[in-house]
Amino acid sequence: MINIDEILKLAKQKDASDVHLISGIKPMLRIARDLIEIEEMDILEEEDMYQAYDYFVRGNLDEDEVFKETRKLDASFEFEDIRLRVNISYSDNVPIFTLRLVKKDLPKYEDLGVPDIVRRMTYQPQGLILVTGKTNSGKTTTLNALINEINEKQNKKILTLENPIEYKHKCKKSVIVQKEIGRGRDSLCFSDGVKNSLREDCDIVVVGEIRDRETMEAAIETAESGHLVIGTLHTKSCAETIDRMINFYDISDQQSVKYLIASLLKLVISQRLLKGRNGKLVLVPEVMVVDNIIAGIIRKQKISVSEIEDAIQSNLEKGSIGLINSLAELFVNDQITLEQAKSQIEEKNLEILNRTIMQLKIKKENANKNIMNGYMHN
Repeated sequence: MINIDEILKLAKQKDASDVHLISGIKPMLRIARDLIEIEEMDILEEEDMYQAYDYFVRGNLDEDEVFKETRKLDASFEFEDIRLRVNISYSDNVPIFTLRLVKKDLPKYEDLGVPDIVRRMTYQPQGLILVTGKTNSGKTTTLNALINEINEKQNKKILTLENPIEYKHKCKKSVIVQKEIGRGRDSLCFSDGVKNSLREDCDIVVVGEIRDRETMEAAIETAESGHLVIGTLHTKSCAETIDRMINFYDISDQQSVKYLIASLLKLVISQRLLKGRNGKLVLVPEVMVVDNIIAGIIRKQKISVSEIEDAIQSNLEKGSIGLINSLAELFVNDQITLEQAKSQIEEKNLEILNRTIMQLKIKKENANKNIMNGYMHN
């Protein structure tokens, strides 16, 4: 018989990010990118999967109905001092589970390695800020760290739309209203939640995921009407984010949408997580601050990805951070290996990476010399 309490206690003890329960194999833990089998536990059987379903759904008729109709379910669950994001789906007509462990302690912005320009941009009275990345790149963690930072420093009304709610925020300097998306929950879908925010006197609207045209349209309309909208998108780079936003729309609408995006988009942070030399995950940020040059590129008939990347690299003084710069800095600071840095970029950019590393090393050496000279003079 499956003992879910024991599995969750072990996951918490080992600081796992995820638990995988799949019939035919032993329970698995995701620890710093690696999948590790819980050796002391038995192979899971079909009966265990239905016991796990009863454990997590626990007679919730709305969730049970959603799962039976759609054959998938996203829900939240509390265990001791952690929250779980529970995803249930089917494999070979048997339920399988992916459990994301979320610590109840809110992430501190300064502990994540997110560039300060992202925090500063939240003081904008209106516009659009996007946190992007692939699955398991830490988007939700960064998003909640930003909410917490605003809550501690700014007097705002913040509405969050999430599926499911992972972190519970307590009102501090700001008023925070958190809504869960889904049938039988606070709002039926993201787009409805964003549209309704216009009647809720919000300063900031946080959209857990922009995944379709309706939500994108609602986010742009809300930003255009004088609100700051912060959302996430599933893309791998800042340039790809622009492409994805535009491609939500029909070709006939895309040129007019480009002008809206160019005027409303303030910043995109695209992030990746790499396993650092110390075994812990390291954030690799790419940041695009939308200035007149980048806005001009977005408005063009045909957008060039390389042109956006070059504009980011040449806009470092205004707060943009290129992927190559982030990788080079992490390598020079001995947080990742050179091989890891090279694996994240195309071969054509290897020379730029090597040149950037050399420049940062010289800069670091000069800074150290200045410190030593200061000690000698004292």
